[in-house]
Amino acid sequence: MFDILHTHPDFIVINKHPSVSVHKDEQESSLLQNISLVTGDKQLYLVHRLDKMTSGILLLARNHDAASMLSQAFADRNVEKYYLAIGSKKPKKKQGLISGDMERSRRASWKLINRHENPAVTQFLSLAGDPGERLFLCKPHTGKTHQIRVALKSIGSAIVGDPIYNPSSTADRGYLHAYALGFEYQEEQYRFVCDPSQLIDLGTKWQEQTVKDAINQWAHPWDLTWPKLK
Repeated sequence: MFDILHTHPDFIVINKHPSVSVHKDEQESSLLQNISLVTGDKQLYLVHRLDKMTSGILLLARNHDAASMLSQAFADRNVEKYYLAIGSKKPKKKQGLISGDMERSRRASWKLINRHENPAVTQFLSLAGDPGERLFLCKPHTGKTHQIRVALKSIGSAIVGDPIYNPSSTADRGYLHAYALGFEYQEEQYRFVCDPSQLIDLGTKWQEQTVKDAINQWAHPWDLTWPKLK
């Protein structure tokens, strides 16, 4: 269900496994309750969220004051976030910026539209994966629902195994992973990386050699040359 990556007096960093909800599902204990059983915390606070499909780094506060400070950092866009994804087709462009407003589409899905009143903004890089697939490193600057899933679909490379945006794709999971997180807390800089190719519980495709080689090129995502923001 999760791995603890780092423990701080005021926060915990975990790797959430795929298909685990951050909220309580029917007849199941919540993720936070299960973590508390391990850490001994009476209460943990969600600072941000990941989709049930998405694995990777999740930051949890251990007290109310830390929750307030860290949540404000996310709200003020003072947190660096990086995601890995495996796309199912060759994209329209190999790197760049995806920006546009998002609106509700069918059922639980969203779509990107050609309007910029309150846009979702995502920078991305990509490298070749297995035949017919592409590995993406995405840097979202906003925190919209399904932002990266919608962004990659908009450039013609919906995520492998995504049940909403790529329902014809069959895989052992939806291949989106919260890869790295950087933020400042109490005048200290923190950076965390969770490489899915080093953990066997996160999906078979991360173990492919082409994917491992690509991730190795992105070991320090904050040091990469990113496409310019408009």
